[in-house]
Amino acid sequence: MRTVTQRLWMFAFTMLVTLTLTAPIAVPSAPAATPPQVSSGQETTVTGVITKREADTLTLMDERGQEVKVTLTSETAVKEKKINPFRSGRNYATTNLLRGLNVEVKGRKDATGNFFAERIKLTDVDYRMAKSVESRVTPVEGELKETQGRVAQTEQNQQRLSGQVEELSAVSNSAKGGAKAAQETADAAIAGVNAANERIAKVDTRVNTVDTRISSLDDFDVKNSQMVNFKIGSAALSKEAKEMLDKIAEEAKTEKGYVIEIAGFASADGPEDVNRRLSQMRADAVVRYLAENHNVPLRRIVTPFGYGESQPVADNKTRDGRKQNRRVEVKILVNKGLLEGQSSTPTGNE
Repeated sequence: MRTVTQRLWMFAFTMLVTLTLTAPIAVPSAPAATPPQVSSGQETTVTGVITKREADTLTLMDERGQEVKVTLTSETAVKEKKINPFRSGRNYATTNLLRGLNVEVKGRKDATGNFFAERIKLTDVDYRMAKSVESRVTPVEGELKETQGRVAQTEQNQQRLSGQVEELSAVSNSAKGGAKAAQETADAAIAGVNAANERIAKVDTRVNTVDTRISSLDDFDVKNSQMVNFKIGSAALSKEAKEMLDKIAEEAKTEKGYVIEIAGFASADGPEDVNRRLSQMRADAVVRYLAENHNVPLRRIVTPFGYGESQPVADNKTRDGRKQNRRVEVKILVNKGLLEGQSSTPTGNE
């Protein structure tokens, strides 16, 4: 009977270690970083990704990998950093500042070193992507907390059953005539413990599955990659380019948890700064065609970027090479975390 008790305590210790390892991973508590060293009251700018959000504050991970705590006030203005020249910028509420959102914060420090935000800028595409991820991560986090609560309750039940086993063992040793009945009761208690162990194993598997989904939310598979070419000095889509984009859009609609990555490029014809702007115009033209002609939601499109003459796929010294370099690369990416969740969730709800 002592062997059974030892097994129960060893299992409880193992479960405690497992829960500690599978709990949501917290960023190590590094010393609170501050914005670049500037005088009190001097305006400074910090760019980074929101990693923590509270009522009147938010925490950024800046480009150096340091945490910056930002205080929000009633005077803090949140505006859109426009990438589309054909419409006016939007205004946002501070409640729209979500985890995972890439922002640019301008503000000042007071005499105590606190950083107060005056203006915060973000792109609409980044906001839509952060909102989409937030809507999926929050339910998963809630499910994980609920599962951990159930595991804790199961551990309490196991401890109670362990106490019953020890009590029955003492009664068995002291009662001469009731040894057989006590043994049967102990066997029943052990069976209950084994059943509890099986339930805990199932819960542990579910916790591991949820943790894997959270870890895979920023991991994507490339399902398709195509190149759309342009004439020299032009950002207009040809008939062949539109036909290729039609096929890409139709294929994307059949995927679940997808985003579309769009990157524009230019050949070495002309000045470098002109080619950089031209490559951005080409990327924007592809975005506009997919949105207007195929109703692809902007939240499904990663922020388009023009690389100019960089990253050529052919030799810019030849005519054919320059023709190949005047292009936009369009990729369909599928989120691994969401696909794993759909395959492991019987209801299919995300």
